[in-house]
Amino acid sequence: MSMRIALAAAAVAALAGCSHPASQSSAPQVSEKSFKLTPDSIKVKSGIVGGELSGVTITEEVEDGTGHVDSGPRLSGHLVLRNLSPNESVRIDGGKLLFADAAGKPIALAPGTTPPSIGIGDGDGTSPARLDPGQDLQREIDVDFPGAALAPGKLKEIHVQLDYTASPFKRDLLEFPVSVSKKAG
Repeated sequence: MSMRIALAAAAVAALAGCSHPASQSSAPQVSEKSFKLTPDSIKVKSGIVGGELSGVTITEEVEDGTGHVDSGPRLSGHLVLRNLSPNESVRIDGGKLLFADAAGKPIALAPGTTPPSIGIGDGDGTSPARLDPGQDLQREIDVDFPGAALAPGKLKEIHVQLDYTASPFKRDLLEFPVSVSKKAG
């Protein structure tokens, strides 16, 4: 019996010597790096549609120590679109973001990244949204961002390109010709 206990103890000791402590993991540690844009809130107007882009933050995941980018940069923020017309409705079909340098030229996204489109409609984001006069639409955006735009002085503007159609807001009058009949009775 004591022989079995001695063999079991030797086996446990041998296995313990072969295991690696959890603290000696070779996987690199990754941390999130954030960038803010200035100004923090931007209001613009084009035709009968106005907009505000606020709370914009760019984040990327970077390996500690090496500085290697583990996950490419993403831009997130809050977009508000408003119909500024007193008498026209607007149908917004969709939109996208473009990033421009100091010369006004587009800054390309890295290969394999998703073009930064804005889902406008409800549900799947692909259906159009209708804005009546004075009405607004709010969307959270989270899109791929070009890593080259993070270089100091590189990014000058963010263009929000919308596909929209203005349509006249109509009020119609329905007339029902009536007359009072003689009182029965």
